[in-house]
Amino acid sequence: MGVVEFASQAGVDFLEWLGPDTSAIVFTLLSHPADLASASAVSRSWRTFAIANQFSKAQCLRLCPEVSNFTCIQQLVTTCAADTTSSNINQEYAGSSEWENHKTDHRVYLHLSHVLLSPYHARDCIIRCIAASSTDNFPEETIENTLEPIDRVEMRPSYWSSGGQSDPTIPECLIYRLHSDLCLIQEIKIQPFKAFFQYGDPIYSAQQVRFRMGYPKSTLRSQDLVSDENEGQQLAADDNYIWTYTSPEFPMLQENVLQSFRLPRTVLCIGGVVKVELLGRIQKQATDGLYYICVSHVQILGNPLSQELAVTPCEDGAVLKYHLQPRISSVYRCDLSGDDGGSPSKWHNFATRIWQSGTGRGIGWNQALLSRLLFGPPLQFVEEDDDQSEEEGA
Repeated sequence: MGVVEFASQAGVDFLEWLGPDTSAIVFTLLSHPADLASASAVSRSWRTFAIANQFSKAQCLRLCPEVSNFTCIQQLVTTCAADTTSSNINQEYAGSSEWENHKTDHRVYLHLSHVLLSPYHARDCIIRCIAASSTDNFPEETIENTLEPIDRVEMRPSYWSSGGQSDPTIPECLIYRLHSDLCLIQEIKIQPFKAFFQYGDPIYSAQQVRFRMGYPKSTLRSQDLVSDENEGQQLAADDNYIWTYTSPEFPMLQENVLQSFRLPRTVLCIGGVVKVELLGRIQKQATDGLYYICVSHVQILGNPLSQELAVTPCEDGAVLKYHLQPRISSVYRCDLSGDDGGSPSKWHNFATRIWQSGTGRGIGWNQALLSRLLFGPPLQFVEEDDDQSEEEGA
């Protein structure tokens, strides 16, 4: 009798052999969503264990702590490729069963962690200007000028200027909307403006800069954003937003160059809003003796995540919405196969290798599984049938 047949007749489940604590260690150390999806497809018990313990959410939290801001998940299903309407299969989160909610969370967090680990291709993520805390001469010196990569457009200066202040400690801010509700941000670049039309070519930089990322408390209406007719100051106040990340302060050079500010780690911007805080003023304007801050260009470099993922505010946090498309990723195909028990041949061969390595060497089950699953090289074992064994014995 082969090892696989013996294990099958004995009803062996490796989770039972390991126990819940050691099993949790094994699942926690799976660092890639494809590994977790594969483990979930081994059997119904493995899938149940993975879902009940929310390992996919824990995996996302290790990648980006900002994931903790999601209070619930809504999965939306597109009925067909040509139909843009969606039906919410999790409309009443509290009304559906807890187990169904756990399964939805497992699927969506698997997808999110897969996206978070996708190749990083940094580009400027700004799509709109939301507001500036003040503007000296609107609209000539609007925040929208900071989207231009040069400080002269059609022989005219292109920059944003704050209002003048006698107190150099008064801060200013610029707020931007990103391409996607979820963006991985690694670096922000800012170029202070050099007033080439003033005597001495003064540079109106800030002393320090700091960045906040988050989402609006209510949906941003396009008519409220800064435009040629609207200065947008009503959206500059902090009470309009929930900030999920605040960077350390970075010193800014009083130089007319595109200065790079690299974050201590890659940050998941939840909600697609970034606030650039300009702290402290350096340069006075000779004509009025007031301090100003002027910026010619801003870039927020990052990686916008899949448009299938969206964020909406709720009373106690943010809702992560997943728009399920007819095309299913390979991660989901692997994960959903767990409902049918996975691929028998693949996982029976896997089970055979574990059994042979443990019983043949006379070592404990926990040690054998941990070493083979996590640390040791893959075993090169091919299951032999009865005929081949008889030939070798002869």
